[in-house]
Amino acid sequence: MAIISLSLPDSMVKSMDEIQDSVGFSGRSELVRAAIRLLLEDTRSKDGLAGNGNAVIVVGHASADEEPVTRLKHKYEDIVRTHVHVKVSHEDCVEVFVLTGEGEEIASMTKELEKERKIRSVKLIQV
Repeated sequence: MAIISLSLPDSMVKSMDEIQDSVGFSGRSELVRAAIRLLLEDTRSKDGLAGNGNAVIVVGHASADEEPVTRLKHKYEDIVRTHVHVKVSHEDCVEVFVLTGEGEEIASMTKELEKERKIRSVKLIQV
């Protein structure tokens, strides 16, 4: 088994330890392996999207960081059927996109949103 060294912010390590305790992982390595398995499964699922389909993408970000969401909304306007922006607090926003189109385009939009550093969370739901 390969050994990989990485640096994490203290807040992330604290959250990992809390998850480890609440879920019952035997150590941080087991938790990280489980997280990577979930990421790999999610990536395979997106890569497997094909044909015409429907999906919802939910995006969370700081209210000051709307630019990447707006840019990508316009880039993928051919598959965006509707878009709802909700300011949930003074600092936080949630965006909901309802999409219809080719699975490859839905996956591409999702991946581009996930790559944006200013976006806190992206969740794809196939419907």
